[in-house]
Amino acid sequence: MYDYPLLSEWLSFATRWLHVITAIAWIGSSFYFIALDLGLVQRPGLPEGAYGEEWQVHGGGFYHIQKYLVAPPNMPEHLTWFKWESYATWLSGFALLCVVYYAGAELYLIDANVLDVTAPVAIGISLASIVAGWIIYDQLCKSPIGKSTGGLMLVLFAVLVAMAWGYTQVFTGRAALLHLGAFTATIMTANVAMIIIPNQKIVVADLKAGRRPDPKYGRIAKQRSLHNNYLTLPVIFLMLSNHYPLAFATEWNWLIAALVFLMGVTIRHWFNTVHARKGRPHWTWAATTALFIAIIWLSSLPRSGEVMEEAALAPVHERFAANVHFEAVTDTVMGRCAMCHAAEPGWPGMIHAPKNVKLETPVEIALQARDIYLQAGRSHAMPPGNITFIEPEERALIVAWYESTIAGEAGQ
Repeated sequence: MYDYPLLSEWLSFATRWLHVITAIAWIGSSFYFIALDLGLVQRPGLPEGAYGEEWQVHGGGFYHIQKYLVAPPNMPEHLTWFKWESYATWLSGFALLCVVYYAGAELYLIDANVLDVTAPVAIGISLASIVAGWIIYDQLCKSPIGKSTGGLMLVLFAVLVAMAWGYTQVFTGRAALLHLGAFTATIMTANVAMIIIPNQKIVVADLKAGRRPDPKYGRIAKQRSLHNNYLTLPVIFLMLSNHYPLAFATEWNWLIAALVFLMGVTIRHWFNTVHARKGRPHWTWAATTALFIAIIWLSSLPRSGEVMEEAALAPVHERFAANVHFEAVTDTVMGRCAMCHAAEPGWPGMIHAPKNVKLETPVEIALQARDIYLQAGRSHAMPPGNITFIEPEERALIVAWYESTIAGEAGQ
């Protein structure tokens, strides 16, 4: 039974690896086609219906690419679809959400000081919010607001800021930013699955039937693709944020997330403008730098004097606290780990506890039993470089504590 944490950790690693691979494929193709689309040149002599063309060189060869704004006169013999990259990214990301945050809800998803709910309730809120996000966004796009690209983007930004704040009122800071990323990524993938690909299939069906495709399907798909283009970079930041407490473990994490969405706009505006050969808007880099400085400043602000009560232990963690080895393990962890894993770390230059994990009290140590076992017992990841000189006997004690608890020998 005590091998489960090892298997779970490797499952998380494998799923994360898959998620990164598929995300690279999706983002790479998305950025490529955006750049290609913006760089198209209209020249005399293009085939009927062709909007523009571009010559590219890569891998020792030249490529001549032409775009048909609606569709070519006849159905091509071979047609490559770009959709599985998006689907695989979302599916692997949702699997990772299940493996890390749903399976580990009591540790990573729920903060009783924020909202004291059971794991099923927290998971239900998570799923409902993600689904609701797509419904709200899709209805906004189809409403009169959707006719104005700028107006729609402003409303969407307001929705994202509201969700950022809302998630911080429900989940841990780490889970809040991660869920905002999942909320946004779901919109992006649903754009592909529910709008862009179905519209392309309608155009293909019309070509096969000898009908002239309606240009509106291309316009709608283009709008959703544009949204995806500007949302991509913030989503990447949010997915990486769980590794950086300065982003998620601050009072103003929701506002940091809001500023990240603005940074996504300024960065993409630079590249989109350059790819469209419309100049180099250097002001975007100044704006991006100013936004990032504001984020750094927000992350350094002290909390507003709130009193955080230590939450009661769940039954699974109570068993770790009741184990016969717990007192000795507590002494080891406080002596070897608490100098960094503290509300005010004692290590020079360290402002926040790594990953916001604190190990100053028996309750905190019991809550982190699994990670202590994996990081300092079964592996030598912690302390880094064994800088506090933890002894082999102490690592063995941590292993015995965790495995005996899991085996049902607590207190014997």
